[in-house]
Amino acid sequence: MPLSGMAIAFKASTSACTAQQLWGHPTRDQCQYGFTHLNERKSRKGSAALHARAVSGKLDLDFGDPSWKQKYQEDWDRRFSLPHITDVFDLEPRLTTFSLKKNRSPLGASDASSPDKWNGYVNKDDRALLKVINYASNTSAGAECIDPDCSWVEHWVHRAGPRKEIYYEPEEVKAAIVTCGGLCPGLNDVIRQIVFTLEIYGVKNIVGIQFGYRGFFEKGLKEMPLSRDVVENINLAGGSFLGVSRGGAKTSEIVDSIQARRIDMLFVIGGNGSHAGANAIHEEVITSLLEFLSLFLS
Repeated sequence: MPLSGMAIAFKASTSACTAQQLWGHPTRDQCQYGFTHLNERKSRKGSAALHARAVSGKLDLDFGDPSWKQKYQEDWDRRFSLPHITDVFDLEPRLTTFSLKKNRSPLGASDASSPDKWNGYVNKDDRALLKVINYASNTSAGAECIDPDCSWVEHWVHRAGPRKEIYYEPEEVKAAIVTCGGLCPGLNDVIRQIVFTLEIYGVKNIVGIQFGYRGFFEKGLKEMPLSRDVVENINLAGGSFLGVSRGGAKTSEIVDSIQARRIDMLFVIGGNGSHAGANAIHEEVITSLLEFLSLFLS
């Protein structure tokens, strides 16, 4: 099972919310979370259950069409276009609190104190090549071909890494980490490094959600406070420090729980199914926000 992590930024921090914004609410609860409190919001009966499966996005291509590669790449770019928090909230960026602790100058620069010195941050428009092997035949070992001739098609994805600007106040953020699906090597390493990195940014309120998405709704499963001291040596053990589980809840119930817990960021660690669930949570959050705005503006 492939191991990866998805970060979902749900809400803007209080300091970023102003009276000039469209949803300028007077209270922290409304301002920070962008929609009404759990007890004030009606449940959405039409919400899909969180038994999401990864759906193939393959395009029906005519390989006799000279422009099939262009159509394929346009479809790829559309499906892998990542949403940004500024797509929903009108936020002003601020300089990052992430420190690399070393001032490094560009190659060949003689003055390391130059204001144009390289600081190691990743540009938001950087892309990484996902597949690097140009297979000559579909009979080659491990070949993943799109057309019968195994034509070379570039697959570009967003490059990960620290950005120069952020859109939240780290001291006010509550971040949560959850591991879902089956077990695989490296889960504890990922949990550990997320905690380390969040603390470098200055985030102090970090929690673990126990036993996958179940931890959001099952009674008796409490949040686990996380810090460098807590996760320092978990990489020496197998399994997941937080526990895992599969499915079992409606997306709306999870979003209600996230709101009630005042979680600002959720890091989902798992495979295809886990990330299909994370995408469903993202869509439900956007739906909730739009529902609230329609009521607020009516």
